[in-house]
Amino acid sequence: MNNLPNDGTPLASNPLTRAVLEIDEYASGLGWDQPARLFALVDTAKLRAQEPALAGQLGLDEADEKDGSDAQAASLTPVEQDELPSGVPLDEFLGTIGWPDAVAGCAMTVERLMLPPSAEAAVPEDLDEEGLTKWVAQHPERQEVRMTVAVLRDGARESAVRLREKDATTEVLTGSDLVPGLAEALSATFEG
Repeated sequence: MNNLPNDGTPLASNPLTRAVLEIDEYASGLGWDQPARLFALVDTAKLRAQEPALAGQLGLDEADEKDGSDAQAASLTPVEQDELPSGVPLDEFLGTIGWPDAVAGCAMTVERLMLPPSAEAAVPEDLDEEGLTKWVAQHPERQEVRMTVAVLRDGARESAVRLREKDATTEVLTGSDLVPGLAEALSATFEG
């Protein structure tokens, strides 16, 4: 079952899914072997009302809203944040983030190597994190993936996963629980 309009862009049933797919498509346009990227998710209507100059810079003109659709009225705009610091583990970096009230959610896109479940039983038990990384990188069944995960303050989550070997918009897998660890880490940026 594939819901694609004529331009190949996936249809999405809710604003968070649309935002995840928009970020995935943006990351796809940058190519592979990219650093992790962090995005604030802001309510598009509030952004237009409170920051019209910024909305204009982002190409969010009022004409997009005049079609009267609920989808436009309830949309989220991803705003890419500064580049993540190099040399800082992702979990440590995420622990330093605090969002202003105007931010409805956040998203991150990261690339990783993954193994199929059938290969997990063969992982040597005596490896530290660096050794495990090297072992996975050399495994013949490894797959490169780009994961885009978004969360909202209210706990809603969405993810998109794209395999490098099937790098097409029609092959992007979406779901709320595809990358639970990263979703938890992003949700924690709204606590406290």
